[in-house]
Amino acid sequence: MDNNEDNRKGGRRLIILAAASIFITLCLTTVSLAIYHYSGDIYLDRSRPGYLPDDEEVEDEEEDEEGDYTFEKTGVINKEVLEEYLKKLQIEVEALKAYQNPFDAEALSDAQFGL
Repeated sequence: MDNNEDNRKGGRRLIILAAASIFITLCLTTVSLAIYHYSGDIYLDRSRPGYLPDDEEVEDEEEDEEGDYTFEKTGVINKEVLEEYLKKLQIEVEALKAYQNPFDAEALSDAQFGL
């Protein structure tokens, strides 16, 4: 009878251990998410859907004449669209060709990146 009673105590202790582990995990996760939110780091996470950039980050589309060009997410790809893409791509190719020594250490300097 003593062995049967030990098995019951062991089962109860295992259930208590599991419940305590889950409770501690939930508490620590809640605390870490609260710190993440209240510290403002949540606004730095650009992978979140609905991320709103700062006002100075918003670019005017008219300013982006020579910037990146991407295809529209929906629509057809026809000759005119491809020609426009190739024209924009050629601007990028010319900018890359303008580098005198692209594999030099100077290519990664602060001045090269406009810092």
